[in-house]
Amino acid sequence: MRKERIGIFGGTFNPVHSGHVRAAAEVQKRFCLDRVLFIPSYIPPHKTTEEIAPARDRMRMVELALRRRRRLVPSPIEVRAGVTSYSILTLKKIKELHPRAWIFFVLGVDAFLEIETWRQWERVLEQCLFIVMTRPGYRLGAAKKALGKTFRKKILDVRPSSRVRESWFTAFRVFCVPIRALDVSSTDIRRRVRRGESVRESVPPAVERYIKDHRLYLKRRLGKQPAHGH
Repeated sequence: MRKERIGIFGGTFNPVHSGHVRAAAEVQKRFCLDRVLFIPSYIPPHKTTEEIAPARDRMRMVELALRRRRRLVPSPIEVRAGVTSYSILTLKKIKELHPRAWIFFVLGVDAFLEIETWRQWERVLEQCLFIVMTRPGYRLGAAKKALGKTFRKKILDVRPSSRVRESWFTAFRVFCVPIRALDVSSTDIRRRVRRGESVRESVPPAVERYIKDHRLYLKRRLGKQPAHGH
């Protein structure tokens, strides 16, 4: 029987936007993933001078953004835990839920470049596969420079025309995948909300309504946010 393929797409999602959804949908199709789990972090990455919406609001926006998308699934696994979100712990929980599946960590090249700052990052690399995607402003090839020689030979460049093969999953750990990335950022969306500008082209309609109805991001809260490690 074919092994199940599960993608893990984690992040602050502050807020989730159309770039997130499009990127995940493209990767899901390219790798024939049975589902991609969108996992908002409870305590998000260490950022010092920006507003972080409450976890329940970020979770709800993800749920709204993924309505009618069968293969893209909201997961409250970190929000429900209510503690600092570490990828190694989340990965352990996902593997317990899907012990026979291929597990893929889906992320942009900008996030992958910081992988050596993650808690037990080598164990994370050993226990799952990585799909590293294009991000505006970053060269996909830079992913190879993020790792030492031990892992560098386990990286594969996946061409747009390539047909993904299951045999690759035992030979490689990291797949660099060019996608049609949208030049959208959560930081810019929050800035535009504060200015009273429309974000209609950057987020799904239901997310735009939620931001307006709950008056999110109207004020900039300065000061250090709770520490978080990947």
